[in-house]
Amino acid sequence: MQTPRVPPLRVAVAISVVVSVLLAVGRSAAQESEGVALTIYSTARPGAIPAELYQPALRQARGYGYRQGVEIPGYAVVKQQRKVQLEAGRGVLRFTDVAAMIEPTTVMFASLTDAEGTSVLEQSFEFDLVSPEKLLEKFIDRPVALEFVHPDGRVETLRGTLLSHAGGQMILRTDDPGEPIQIVRKAADRISLSELPGGLITRPTLVWSLDAAQGGEHLVRVTYQTSGTTWWADYNLVYEDTDDANRGKIDLGAWVSILNQSGASYKDAKLKLIAGDVQRAEPPRVRGRVDREMMAKAAAPAEGFEEKAFFEYYLYTLGRPTTLPDNSTKQIELFPARRGVPCEKVYLYYGAPVRWGYGRSANTSRELGIPMNKKVDVYLRFRNDKESGLGMPLPSGRIRVNKLDPEDDTLEFIGENVIDHTPKDEKVLIKLGSAFDIVGERRQTEFNPDTRRRRIDESFEIRVRNHKDVPVRVIIKETLFRWSGWEIREASHEYEKKDARTIHFPVEVQADGEVVVTYSVRYEW
Repeated sequence: MQTPRVPPLRVAVAISVVVSVLLAVGRSAAQESEGVALTIYSTARPGAIPAELYQPALRQARGYGYRQGVEIPGYAVVKQQRKVQLEAGRGVLRFTDVAAMIEPTTVMFASLTDAEGTSVLEQSFEFDLVSPEKLLEKFIDRPVALEFVHPDGRVETLRGTLLSHAGGQMILRTDDPGEPIQIVRKAADRISLSELPGGLITRPTLVWSLDAAQGGEHLVRVTYQTSGTTWWADYNLVYEDTDDANRGKIDLGAWVSILNQSGASYKDAKLKLIAGDVQRAEPPRVRGRVDREMMAKAAAPAEGFEEKAFFEYYLYTLGRPTTLPDNSTKQIELFPARRGVPCEKVYLYYGAPVRWGYGRSANTSRELGIPMNKKVDVYLRFRNDKESGLGMPLPSGRIRVNKLDPEDDTLEFIGENVIDHTPKDEKVLIKLGSAFDIVGERRQTEFNPDTRRRRIDESFEIRVRNHKDVPVRVIIKETLFRWSGWEIREASHEYEKKDARTIHFPVEVQADGEVVVTYSVRYEW
């Protein structure tokens, strides 16, 4: 056995099959598209859509090798209406151009022309699509012809029976009596096959066995769910200072991104999006390297999204048809920008962000209160109500915040965060980062455990320094983590009890000034 003597190749593999062979597949019933509607659901965590999901080049460069659509965090309900020709009595209808990621158990078929007289006896989904690998696998023990193009343009053809195909190599039985078995290690420029083997199709196809009382043209409706499709919201926020250092104004706009990797394109589709946490029973799925983990109707443009309450969720309907090609991402404006929305700048100092829970008794470790964080976090907070220029349901998504640099009139990025689904009249809190000119210090000044009396006395001193040239308001957050039974015995400033283990000291720190907060707490168990 030896390799045919051919020169190095200049181009990659190309497999061609004579067009006339496709006629052997059989003809589907004549069909005419009468429109498609798409309702898309997202199961993604807010802001957690990685670029690898919708940028194939980036996904390949980073080594993500998952099957198309497997890890897309969402799904869609597809509704298609077509005119088809049915024969009276029992017959077969083949319905092509459906999503490759279809969930067959969700398929529903109905004749709108004769619903009572048309019944489905059986239905199946054929998805064994033709590919070079599958073609060659089905041509084992069958004749093939390999063509190799030389640098001078001369074509050399090798004919034989395909015995094996693996790893880009082929084993052929030829008519050469001296070299009947040949191993071809080089890729051919062209592989010619005599026909398309049975069992392979060129497009995903739904097949129904029907019993129709009325023959002729029927308008039918097909509904199914498909994975490989999702959507998410992105908010763009521009912040503007006011005379009050603790308050500002924002302009808020929103876009939706729609990702379609379902294996089908949807032309001129009626589009709807569902916002909310819709329960869905799903089997466990294999996790890959990519973790998978809107609005006022009166103000929306005529062809933009309109929102309405729908059961316990919100439904957003696009007022115009849109086309969603397969393997594509499309952005559509969710609502026009809202300008001049008042907001509050919130500074929060959390000197000891403790994460421990309660045990069987109080925690008597001195070191538990010693770790110190010096950074003061900064947030923007605004109310989603009509008085602020909003008052609409906001789907979960990522908020990117920018601020205008007056020196050159350019927007500069200053932070981002994510929000969950937010109803109207609720507050939105966006964490941007840590303040540069405001710092904090926290130290434990007293720690007296008395296990016999089953109590602990503990005291703290907290300092917040403001190096700005304007006063700021800062919230000092303290967690009373040692035990559920506690009492503030002394405090230098007024405090607010936020929950069973958290208190806030709201303080105002003057320009280039410092505020010192002290308090003592007693735990008893």
